[in-house]
Amino acid sequence: MPELPEVDALASFLRARAGGRAVTGVEVGTISALKTFSPAPEALVGRRVEDVSRHGKWIDLTLSAEGATTGPGTAPHLVTHLARAGWLRWSEQSPRTPLRPGRSPIALRVRLDDGSGFDLTEAGTRKRLAVHIVADPAEVPAIATLGVEPLSGEFTIERLGDLLAARNQQVKGLLRDQGTIAGIGNAYSDEILHAARMSPFAPTRSFDAERTAALHHAVVGVLGDAVAAATGQPAAELKDAKRRGMRVHGRTGQPCPGADGTPCGDTVHEVSFADSSLQYCPTCQTGGRPLADRRMSRLLR
Repeated sequence: MPELPEVDALASFLRARAGGRAVTGVEVGTISALKTFSPAPEALVGRRVEDVSRHGKWIDLTLSAEGATTGPGTAPHLVTHLARAGWLRWSEQSPRTPLRPGRSPIALRVRLDDGSGFDLTEAGTRKRLAVHIVADPAEVPAIATLGVEPLSGEFTIERLGDLLAARNQQVKGLLRDQGTIAGIGNAYSDEILHAARMSPFAPTRSFDAERTAALHHAVVGVLGDAVAAATGQPAAELKDAKRRGMRVHGRTGQPCPGADGTPCGDTVHEVSFADSSLQYCPTCQTGGRPLADRRMSRLLR
């Protein structure tokens, strides 16, 4: 799943290439991906892309208030969540043939006035990619309820301490909760906890001031480094760049590189769940004790 660093890079990539361009066509390939019906996708034709930004894991295209068939009005937003298997595919020359619904992984195609364009694609059979066309991104409930941006000035050690103390839960779950902290998913929560030398199952109310500061440092450091590494990368290369940057996530059975960059001598372990898994290092994170690989794993402090 694309997370904050990749979505941020995709937004920057799209801003640089689509900014100022007029939309000449919008074609829906997967009807279920379109979550709004008014305005219709055709209402975006003739409008210019004024900005591309990010809200958590959401990409937000702001279009001009005036289009080819409409007078001055509210500037619409095309906002999308790529979900687990979605991606943005850019084309310098958009295909000339019309998009046929249901015949490809393409959920939405946007054509621009210089012949370029982009597709929102989704692999697999579980279609969760979401597209909204709204006057204000806050009209999308999942955006309106997003938590604090972890790379913003609002994300202080004190703010994190309040979030940890609000209710007792596993720290990995808190990091992934979009209503608490926006933009972190399964991969970067693994990376953050490894860098902080903390068990993914540590109860949040067990955190004292020192551990809270260490977790805050890891969140800002891991995400900041990932954003820096992703910035400027072509959209087509971001997935591979993300994999290369992972130290424990997706590296089950491989040698642990060590939380401080010095190999610890252990291997990366995994805990599997019904539809996901997490990776961690026992030596670096759980005092050398492997976590039970089942849903009811005993909490390790």
